[in-house]
Amino acid sequence: MVLQKNTLQTFFRKQCGIPKDKIKYYMGWLNRFLEHYTDSLDTVSQDDLKAFGDHLEHDGFDESQVKQAQESVFLYVEKFLNKSILFTDGKAQGDRTGHHPAIKTWEDAKDIFINRMRLRHYAYNTKKTYREWIRRFVRYTGLKSPVDAKSEHVKRFITHLAIERKVASSTQNQAFNALLFLYREVLEQDFGDFRNTIRAKKSSRVPVVLTKDEIKKVFVHIGEKSQLPLKLIYAGGIRITECVRLRVKDLDFGNHVLVVRSGKGDRDRTTLLPEFLHVPLKQHLETTKKFHEGDLAHGHGAVFLPESLKRKYPKADRQWAWQYVFPSATLSVDPRSGVVRRHHIGRQILQRAMKNAVNTADIGKAASVHTLRHSFATHLLQAGYDIRTVQGLLGHKDVSTTMIYTHILKHGPLGVKSPADFLS
Repeated sequence: MVLQKNTLQTFFRKQCGIPKDKIKYYMGWLNRFLEHYTDSLDTVSQDDLKAFGDHLEHDGFDESQVKQAQESVFLYVEKFLNKSILFTDGKAQGDRTGHHPAIKTWEDAKDIFINRMRLRHYAYNTKKTYREWIRRFVRYTGLKSPVDAKSEHVKRFITHLAIERKVASSTQNQAFNALLFLYREVLEQDFGDFRNTIRAKKSSRVPVVLTKDEIKKVFVHIGEKSQLPLKLIYAGGIRITECVRLRVKDLDFGNHVLVVRSGKGDRDRTTLLPEFLHVPLKQHLETTKKFHEGDLAHGHGAVFLPESLKRKYPKADRQWAWQYVFPSATLSVDPRSGVVRRHHIGRQILQRAMKNAVNTADIGKAASVHTLRHSFATHLLQAGYDIRTVQGLLGHKDVSTTMIYTHILKHGPLGVKSPADFLS
């Protein structure tokens, strides 16, 4: 069979997230398989993949090479041709419980997990969170190999979180989603029925909100380096991650608009960029641009871009418009690519600054950076703006999420009056 070289290379790179320098190996393994496989590709089975692996081992290839070779065949058959790898009894993957044929160890599963997450364009924090839950799951169950993983193990772990660990409902759901991804996308195994599994009780928490006077007191004690990003978080109601990831092109001074790219749920939105921040932001950008020009002069200056954007705009990573608004003070090595570049500031810097300021101001509330977002929403509602407008600015998918801020309106100074007022 003659492979469509260019089409397949594009498939491995764009659809499977295979690094450019590794594609030639995947192509080579696939050619090697097709040279020896004479049957119809409609009937490729797990036994065929195992036999291919045994053949490679006999020829002296190591375990990692065998795993890569089997992965190349699997991706070609399942994803490119849209056919199913069959089991020994001739049934397809979706017909019964099974495992990805290239996965024998948790290290194998880790490699497939990284590829699948990249393919689905999951956010970095989601990848990090899912990996941590999978580590906890493996540690709790004591499973030596993913081959032994069954749906019963997930049920026991989810129940353990609810009963023994007493986690919140949102935490248990997070763990559940991580394991759902592991079983379906990585191990390619049926997840089972979880309708009767014990779930954590949903909690209804009232968000911490600062008054305008309290916010003024807090900002008096916030250091100069953290003042601007924290003011931007309150002024636009953005999340801390959205703030540190802002690019220069996302600041639309002319329209007083702040553009949030790939927010929660991978949605873009616009929010407020008030005029009082224009001058300090422009002054900050002038200083930041000098750092960028210095980086370029020393052979650096290429900011991180998602692979899809980098392919579409090959020179964009060095352009000023794509640089971070709040870059790190130092250069560092990108662990994903090995490129020396200037990343954005860390969230911990802003979290520490806010915590210290709240303590110093002696506010008496458990306020965090996210409290500024809560306060933004509440103050808008107090000012008379409708709930739908606030929902859009916050980027909430469902208006019911925004409704939690109406508790202040119902019980605050503009809401219900206590009958005990006559005691004053």
